[in-house]
Amino acid sequence: MIFDIMVFMRVLVVEDQFALAHTIKTGLEDEKFAVDVLHNGKEAYEQASVEEYDVIILDRMLPEMDGITICQKLRAEKVFIPILMLTARSTADDKVEGLDAGADDYLAKPFSFNELLARIRSLIRRATTNEPTLQVDSLVIDPKTHIVKRAEKEITLTAKEYQLLEFFMRHPNQIVTREQITNHVWDYSHDSMSNTIEVLVKRLREKIDKAFPNEKLLFQTIRGMGYKVAG
Repeated sequence: MIFDIMVFMRVLVVEDQFALAHTIKTGLEDEKFAVDVLHNGKEAYEQASVEEYDVIILDRMLPEMDGITICQKLRAEKVFIPILMLTARSTADDKVEGLDAGADDYLAKPFSFNELLARIRSLIRRATTNEPTLQVDSLVIDPKTHIVKRAEKEITLTAKEYQLLEFFMRHPNQIVTREQITNHVWDYSHDSMSNTIEVLVKRLREKIDKAFPNEKLLFQTIRGMGYKVAG
């Protein structure tokens, strides 16, 4: 099943203007993004260093650590998450400085939400255009089109089922904890004590393992630790 490229993405918004940060978060959530928001540069740098995001929307002027420094430090540490820098400073020199620091795009304030969304789409397309398919045993997914096949037969998944499966497929033969799933597939407002993850894993098992009795079972529950998709 083919989904819009915008779905299943996790975004970090770093903006110290609370009202603007809230507006961006609300708009992106309406577009089916999972969105985390931070207002402090140092906290943003620390989180972006260890968490997986598909795009970072980064204000240039931030308390404790500015956006230019965050870009430079992340790129020096080989963190290549696409970064869209926001700023009220819109001269050519300012833009060059931001891009030279490692930002992938630069958007001057004030801006329309539609333009922000278009820039995000462009960054996501750029990041995924040459991405190879992911495969474990006879299960194959294409991150560009979100088509899922097992033993050459296409499988229809819901948006959240696909997002969870892709996360598993990016960590083959690795134990994935509930916390990791919650942090990537949902934003931090998700209730980690709910049984949503268990329900989705059960559905994936039914569609990917039980529906293919002649194929190897791929989903494993590691008691007390999490789940694993192993070929």
